[in-house]
Amino acid sequence: SAANPGITSGGMVGEGKLEYFAAMGPLARAATAAHIGVRNDDVDASEVARRMSEAGLEFPVVAKPDLGWCGYGVRKLLDPNELATYMREFPRGETFVLQRYLPESGEAGIFYMRAPDEAQGRLIGILLRDFPAVTGNGRDDIAGLVAADPRLQRAMHKAGHQWRFDQARIPAAGERVRLSTVASTRVGGCYRDGSAFATPALLARIDAIAKDMGDFLVGRFDVRYGDLAALQRGEFCIMEVNGAGSEAVHAWDPKYSIREVYAIVFAKQRRLFAIAAAQRRRGVQPIGLLELARLWWKQQRLMAKYPP
Repeated sequence: SAANPGITSGGMVGEGKLEYFAAMGPLARAATAAHIGVRNDDVDASEVARRMSEAGLEFPVVAKPDLGWCGYGVRKLLDPNELATYMREFPRGETFVLQRYLPESGEAGIFYMRAPDEAQGRLIGILLRDFPAVTGNGRDDIAGLVAADPRLQRAMHKAGHQWRFDQARIPAAGERVRLSTVASTRVGGCYRDGSAFATPALLARIDAIAKDMGDFLVGRFDVRYGDLAALQRGEFCIMEVNGAGSEAVHAWDPKYSIREVYAIVFAKQRRLFAIAAAQRRRGVQPIGLLELARLWWKQQRLMAKYPP
């Protein structure tokens, strides 16, 4: 938790997405999708729509809890009526984020680390996320195609997810149908290790953004990009940032054995501990165990209340 002292628990648990955005300077903000934060108290949907207009946001937008995890409560909103529905379903008194919808086909998680005495950070790993999708054969409907895929079949039955597609539609042969707004494994997405696509240009871009976020040393930038060549040039748009609690999710690539997965995760943890120890030597105090547990419990309670 000492790795990122400007963020609640260093980004281990319990921090809000808006904390990372608030820490951003002009360079980092320019690389991030436009957004507003909304506290769901006595404000009505028409007032929120007015604030969206002032911020240059138009429908569709993505609504997501400020305090979220793994895609819980994330929903693509197409119009003011869907915004009003989301606000009715979202916990009262809690904050959510409305963000410009990013239509780019590529999504990546770029893991960054920098020791406090290093001039330049390092890219520890790049995760490529594949959205849950089916490919038509001209015969089976979407429900049948999903049933034939063990990953998607499992996700279809998970509680708390709302599928927004016509299950009876028969896609044309070769037609690819994306099934979800988010690419989490929780809803049937697949993770691939894209660390081989790291370039000096991408590192330089991420390093400059991280240094424009105050004392931010460890975390994952979740981004959308047009194609891999653009990503390698450092051309992307940030959706959100995660801190010291970020997992080394590129290790979730099915190509890795369980032994290799643990080796990747432990290597990341060793670097994290070393950075945090260096911060403590500089006088940064870590969070207490009871406070960490309180934040974790609050996050778990809220996730159970979020809209599907």
